[in-house]
Amino acid sequence: MNSPRPITVKIDRRPRLRDMRRLRGPEAAAALETHVRLEGAAAERAARPRITPPEAFAGRNGFDKDFLAGFQVDMAKPVGARSRDVSPVGGDASGRLDYRNFSIVMSASRRIAMFTAVNIEGERSVSIERRDDKWSLDGRLPVEAQLGEALYAGNRLDRGHLVRREDPNWGPDALVANEDTFHFTNCAPQMDVVNQKTWLGLENYILQNARAWKDRCSVFTGPVLTGTDLRYREALIPKAFWKVVAFLSDDGRPSATAYVVRQERELNELEAAFGAYKTYQRSVRHVEELSGLSFGPLANFDGFSNEEELEGGLTISSEIRVLSDIRV
Repeated sequence: MNSPRPITVKIDRRPRLRDMRRLRGPEAAAALETHVRLEGAAAERAARPRITPPEAFAGRNGFDKDFLAGFQVDMAKPVGARSRDVSPVGGDASGRLDYRNFSIVMSASRRIAMFTAVNIEGERSVSIERRDDKWSLDGRLPVEAQLGEALYAGNRLDRGHLVRREDPNWGPDALVANEDTFHFTNCAPQMDVVNQKTWLGLENYILQNARAWKDRCSVFTGPVLTGTDLRYREALIPKAFWKVVAFLSDDGRPSATAYVVRQERELNELEAAFGAYKTYQRSVRHVEELSGLSFGPLANFDGFSNEEELEGGLTISSEIRVLSDIRV
């Protein structure tokens, strides 16, 4: 058996940078350098945010309540305490920010959207390739009234589109609509597993069925804002999101459905997995209670809401395991 070679410990030697060895192979080293470079770019964007000037939004049509012929769908209306949390836009206390084919109302206390409202037209939908995402702040609001790039750097949070990027991309101004969706006003912090899988599947289903629903539907989306949400980097991260869809069925019947995606268990830290998210079809009335919003008469066109009312306070919740579980 060979004896180990003696090692001379050179206590008096002071190594230089050229004397140091990488512990990773060249591929891992290159990946690390790329990661550092991307993190540096994210930090630079946070320090020098892009801001779209107010005049750039001139002529934006926003959400159209008469988009569904014969079925008026009004903008959601904040009620009670939520009405006092609306972030005003200039002298407009309604807080309505109009973009191409969609509108947003911001929460002053949370600095994210209270809700979004979009009109979707499947027949005139335009497919626009997604390139480098360039998110901007909206110059119609103070910078400090919007959560920006700093919240999303170096973690698993996605800049979750509340109005899905593809949804307003129809008609001659589809490119404008696409760019409008990349504003932080239309962004909510969502863990990657929720934004990229659970919620995306439901959004794809809604968009694909817009054609069946007389080519059109109107969609409201927002976070469930509570005082017990996860605090992270001077912000509160919503634990749940909701969506309400209004449309005309194939037989011309006005219809509305509502959905909630929430996590199964409490979080202790953002870096941990968010747990098993599940998506539920709920009543429009239930989403009104969660969101502090009124959707006007939409609950009258929702079978879940009507069933709950007729059954005297019964709460109905249906888990969506596959998209065919959705009832309209």
